[in-house]
Order: sequence, then C-alpha cells, then structure tokens
Amino acid sequence: MSQRKTLQLVLTASLLLASAALIACNQTSGNTTTAAASDGKLPITTRSDEARQEFLQGRDLSERLLGQESLQHFDKALSIDPEFASAELARANNSPTTKEFSEHLKKAVSLADKASDAEKLLILSNEAGANGDTEKQKSYLEKLVAAYPNDERVQFAVGTYYFGQQELDEAVTHYKKAAEIAPNFSPTYNILGYAYRQQGDFVGAEQAFKKYVELIPNDPNPYDSYAELLLKMGRFDDSQAQYRKALTIDPHFQPSHFGLSAALLYAGKTDDAQAELQKMADQARNDGELRTAYFGMAVVASDAGKFDKAVQVMEKEYAVAQKTNDVASMAADLQAEGNILAAKADYVGARGDFDRSFQMIQTSGQSQGIKDNAKLLHEFNLAGIAIGKEDFASAKSHAEEFRKAAEASKNSVQIKQAHELTGRVALGEKDYAEAIAELEQANLQDPLNLYRLSQAYRGKGDAAKAQDYLAKAADFNSLPMLRYAFIRTKAQKMVAQKG
Repeated sequence: MSQRKTLQLVLTASLLLASAALIACNQTSGNTTTAAASDGKLPITTRSDEARQEFLQGRDLSERLLGQESLQHFDKALSIDPEFASAELARANNSPTTKEFSEHLKKAVSLADKASDAEKLLILSNEAGANGDTEKQKSYLEKLVAAYPNDERVQFAVGTYYFGQQELDEAVTHYKKAAEIAPNFSPTYNILGYAYRQQGDFVGAEQAFKKYVELIPNDPNPYDSYAELLLKMGRFDDSQAQYRKALTIDPHFQPSHFGLSAALLYAGKTDDAQAELQKMADQARNDGELRTAYFGMAVVASDAGKFDKAVQVMEKEYAVAQKTNDVASMAADLQAEGNILAAKADYVGARGDFDRSFQMIQTSGQSQGIKDNAKLLHEFNLAGIAIGKEDFASAKSHAEEFRKAAEASKNSVQIKQAHELTGRVALGEKDYAEAIAELEQANLQDPLNLYRLSQAYRGKGDAAKAQDYLAKAADFNSLPMLRYAFIRTKAQKMVAQKG
C-alpha cells in the first residue's frame, strides 16, 4: 500500500488530516546529543548510540511498510532515551491505533525543543497535518526542504504532502528528486507508482512498481503495491496472484489480505472476499488490524446492499476502539456508520450517528485543530442529509458555512469538498450546468463524484460524457471503501444497460 495510514482507516481525512510522512533522519556517528549532518542529511538527536541504532532498525522496517515489526525497535530506542523526539514521531506514525498515534505525536511535540531545528520542523509539520492545518504544514516542509535539499527523505516527505493534497505534478517532481539523490531508496518508487497511477499513467506506474520489486524482492509490499495497480486496471486474476505472492513472503502482511478481498469481490467471489477478511481478523496482531478487517466486512456488506449487516459490523469495529477509549477511532466509526445509514436513506439514524461523533470529539481531549475540523465535517454531513431529504434551503446554508471555513483554511481537500456540496445541491435542483461546473472541481478520486457527474451530464443531455463518467465510476476498482461500495454494482448494471 502507498502509505501505512491508508490501511489504518481510523485516521480518516475527516478527523485527522495527517499524511504519514516517513521520519526524515539519517545515520551519523558519534555520541553527542545531536549528531552532525555534514553530508547534507537530517541529524538524529539522541543521547545514546544504542538508541540511534534501534531507531535506524525501526526506520528501515517502517520504510518497507513493516510498521508492526518496527514498533519494538522504536519502543526500545525510547526506553533507552526517553527524550528521543524523532523516535516518538516515528512511533506515532507507525502506531496501529489513533489513540497511540495521538499520544506519541503529542510526546514528540513536547520534546521538539530538545531536538535539532530540522527535526523540530518535521515534528511540527506532522502536528499541523494532524490538526488539518495544511498551510502551516506546507510552510514547515518548505523550510525543511530549503535547508536539506539533498536529503531523499525530506524530498519524499514534501512529495507526500503534495500527494495528499492531490497536487500530483508537484508530488512527482519531489519523488523524482528523491530518486536522483538516492537511486536505491525503495519507498520513492512505491509512492511514485501511486502518483503515476492517479495521473492515469499506468505504464509509468508499472515501471515504478517493478523497480520497487527489483530493489527489495524479498519484501511483501512491492508485490502488494503492484497488485493494487493491477486491481485498478481490472486485471483481477493477476492482482490476486500478486497479493498471494506477498502473503507467501509474509502470511501476516495485512494490507495484502485487505487488497485480496477487493480483488475477490470485484471478480464476483463475494464469499471468498468475506473469508479473506475473516482470516485477516482471526490473525490480527493488534486493534488496528482487527478494526481494518471489520471495516472491509462492512464494505463487502454495503456492496451487496446489506446495509443493516454493514452497520452491525461497524458496531463491532466501534467496540474494539471502545475497549481502550480510543475516542478518535470511535468518532470515525460513527462517521462510517452514519454514511451507511445515509446510503440506506435512514436520515434520522445517520443524523444521530453524526451528532454523536461530533459531540464525542468536542468533549474529548483532542486538540483544538481536530475539534475545529470535526465541526466543519459536521456541517458537511448536515448538508448531505439535507440534500438527501431534498431540503435544499438547509443544504445551501450548511454548504455555505463549510465553504467559508474551507476557503479561510486554504485546505485544498476541504475546498474540493465545498465544490462537491455545491454540485450536489445543484444536481438535486436539476441545475445540471452548475452541477457539472462544481463537481468537476471536486475530488475526482472519489467514485461517488464520478457517478454524480454522470448523472449531471445525463440530465444535461450529453449521453457520451455521461457514459464515460459512469464507466469510470463503475470500474474505479479501489481498495475496499464505502463510497465505492455504495454505487459500484448499480453503476456497473447501468453501464451494461447503456452499452
């Protein structure tokens, strides 16, 4: 998978807009508090060479997407040097649950003044991302790359920021720079493949993933990433083969169980997809892996139109987070459950879940930034419910509140969401020209928006474009996600009928 947080679905963009940038430090020698960075690489600030070595072992595993295996090394580094700020950040970004992520990020921030200025910039950029303050996050990263332009991990981190903002040309520029600096730095080719894929350049993506396989052929993730490209291309049998190859290398590599369930589902093997997710749940090594398996089951149920079953599975996922009082994860689960109920047109139930999620965050110990984002998300959800109920006056009011806040924050993801809301209102009011103008500025990596554009073009009388967007929505072929499950089968039936 492209990023470890992609699998950790509790870290949703609606609550924690954090891109899981890999920790950007480099090995140095000596036993001083801050090791010098004479080679143009970021320093590592620690009191102990032993802690540094543990950190580096953990970092290597983390960069190979073996996050679970990295934890023992970061924990060991922190036990040796409890003031090791970069190890706290690495521990946060590899944490299996939102609660652990938040706790370790908070600790990293508290220790930032004990680290080098460069490490502090990286820590603060992660904090800004977690709070949804993308402008501040970008500012920190720009300062970092200006100071360390020849550090491949810095270039990678900046590229990952742009990737998260869907500014793919900028992302590719920084990834290519990382590859020039360190041709054998394998994570670059992984995420570069995903960037090319999102640009529709499947040839470039395949080349990047094959280079990734070449660099670390004995690791599972290169085969997992290549499998996801094949999934996107609709080559489901080939995708399954690559996922199984990854699992042959590491039977516990959870992303491949998750991806394999999608390849099976899209190939029409729903029971096999469910069985794969159950296997994932049975061998889960932590709450994050168990919750992700449950989430996949909810997607499979939603794909079949079994919304009541999907809600039941989401309640199981919620219960896992509830055991440890993982508030952010519980709130995210209520968001997912609310979206399922909205897809079922149970707007009363959906409103109840959205309200509970909002209040849970507001009364929690989460940062003010996260609380502000939760408030903005609540406006988005209330607008969606009003659209479903065809109460367009209320929908416009909530959408306008969302738009003003999104534009003030200059958060490109939220600005795309604002265009989505305006487009959905226009579509409901049958103002198809306005709907098209707005939805084309929304997130087009969202199959629901592709489906809505199909409806808008159909209403406007442009059958060719309607069919094109409908086909894109039908064949989106992503990893398990609710927004695709809500329309996949319906869109495919419509494509077949129109064809």
